Amino acid sequence: MTAKAENNVTPTQSALKGKVLFGLALLACVAAGGYFLLQNRANAQGSEAPEQTTNQQRTTVVTTPAAVRQFERALVVQGNVQTKDFAMVSPRAGGTIEAVFVDEGDPVTAGQTNLFQIDSANLANTLKIKEHALTVAQCTHREAAANLEKIDVDLNKAKLDYERFERLLAKEAVTEDAFEQQRSRYQQLQAARKLGQAQVELATAREEQSQAELEIAQKNLSDAMVTAPISGTVSQRLQEPGEMGSPGKPILRIDDTSIVEIVAFLPAQHYADVIPGQTVMRIDVAGIDLGSQTITYKSPTIHPKLRTFEIKCVLNDPPAGVTSGAMAQITVVFESREALGVPSEALQERGGRSVVFVVAGNVARQVAITGGLKTNGWTEVREGDLQAGAAVVTMGQAMVNDATPVTVQQESN
Repeated sequence: MTAKAENNVTPTQSALKGKVLFGLALLACVAAGGYFLLQNRANAQGSEAPEQTTNQQRTTVVTTPAAVRQFERALVVQGNVQTKDFAMVSPRAGGTIEAVFVDEGDPVTAGQTNLFQIDSANLANTLKIKEHALTVAQCTHREAAANLEKIDVDLNKAKLDYERFERLLAKEAVTEDAFEQQRSRYQQLQAARKLGQAQVELATAREEQSQAELEIAQKNLSDAMVTAPISGTVSQRLQEPGEMGSPGKPILRIDDTSIVEIVAFLPAQHYADVIPGQTVMRIDVAGIDLGSQTITYKSPTIHPKLRTFEIKCVLNDPPAGVTSGAMAQITVVFESREALGVPSEALQERGGRSVVFVVAGNVARQVAITGGLKTNGWTEVREGDLQAGAAVVTMGQAMVNDATPVTVQQESN
């Protein structure tokens, strides 16, 4: 009885079972539809992936056009401005400095401006002494000449007496002793004449000496007033009145400021690069641009210890502010030419060669070049398949290779 009851299914149970089966079927349909939608979306995303991948592989760069520029091989050094002509003025004769007539900064004219005066009183007294000495020498000369004239007269008489006694002795009209006395007198006067002649020559020499000393004294007195040897400006006053002046000890320095020299020293390795009359240097003194000047002088030797050599250029009528002692900023240009160039930062070392990358059609192309002179951040292109205006990569070049797709973010000039 119980077993039958378990095997029989009531109508209510049958309806419930149908609803459950319907729900399961509905869930299966929803799951299938969701899968279909997800598959379609995945397919759609898959078809768009190549475009997104391509955009992600492009490298952003900055380019600068290659351009023709002026390139030079140069050296920047510091130099000095100094006057080409100057004079250290000292007295020609020693003595006390009586007066100095000029001061520092005063202009002077050669041969006209009085500079200073040395003890003229002592020099004037010396001149008087030399004048008296010359007078004495002249009198001595005249005395010696008169004495020689007297000796000549006596000698002439003694000669006649000697010759007469010689004839008388031959006739035995006089004694031998008398003849010998006349001969002795004649010989003595001959010797006296030689002495008189020597005295005349000595007096002549002393007169000439006194004359020379007088001329020196006159010159010293005239030199007591010293005039400017060159035209220019008094730059230094080294001694004052009351001090002792002496030859070779300067009292004033005069500089001719109308002509100055720009002076610098260069390393020995550039000696052959400098050609006077051809090599130029650009000069700036205290912000004053003096432009390009030709080197006029190169030291004939190199300093053996410092390993440097001197160069100079002459500047006529320099502008105000360019004066002796000023510092000069100098650029010595050894070589200069106009050529195609690229920014120096664009150069890369790839495979042992210098290369740059040029953008063409959104692709970076590698171009091998041979660099030359470098000026102001640019490098000369001596060899290489590169044209003016080519877009050379100057930022991001380390991230690209030949044929790398690129995006130009900015183009610099």
